[in-house]
Amino acid sequence: MKIADRIRTGLADLARTATATAELAPETAAMAERYIDTLRRGGTLFFAGNGGSAADAQHLATEYVVRFRASRRPFAAVALTTDTSLLTAAGNDLGFEQVFARQVEALCRPGDLLILHSTSGVSPNLVAAAAAARAKAVSVVAFLGKDGGALRDLVDQALVVPSSDTSRIQELHLALEHLIVEAVEGELAS
Repeated sequence: MKIADRIRTGLADLARTATATAELAPETAAMAERYIDTLRRGGTLFFAGNGGSAADAQHLATEYVVRFRASRRPFAAVALTTDTSLLTAAGNDLGFEQVFARQVEALCRPGDLLILHSTSGVSPNLVAAAAAARAKAVSVVAFLGKDGGALRDLVDQALVVPSSDTSRIQELHLALEHLIVEAVEGELAS
């Protein structure tokens, strides 16, 4: 297959996945309302994920703190993926499955929102983070793929992209999150 044909096929697949994901519009709007409510009440958005999803966590926290489209006040958001000293100490001393849970225990408070990104829904460190949040009465949502994995049943709300292709799932997670931050800015920017 020629490179141009591979690109055309990939974009067509992305378009099909995006069209199928559009069916999640009502659930995505409900998720946006959770973000809006959290921020309106003075809570903080905490993001976590592994690999490409860790990069998305950082990207998204930045959209809230700095800006997305509108010049506005900063919104409280933190990526739990950025402190290498903390991540390596927790990984070494407590085990990698505790790198996010330990931060949730230290930083999250009732009224905050923990946002997890996982293409599989089975990452032990995200499962542990969800459990740690539950123990602190912190709301948890997740952006998932495939069948949602174990996380689907451990969170208050999950958006499951209808795909088993990791790259397509991540692309749609970012698209959904951008739509949510756009909604948040529309409601809270002043």
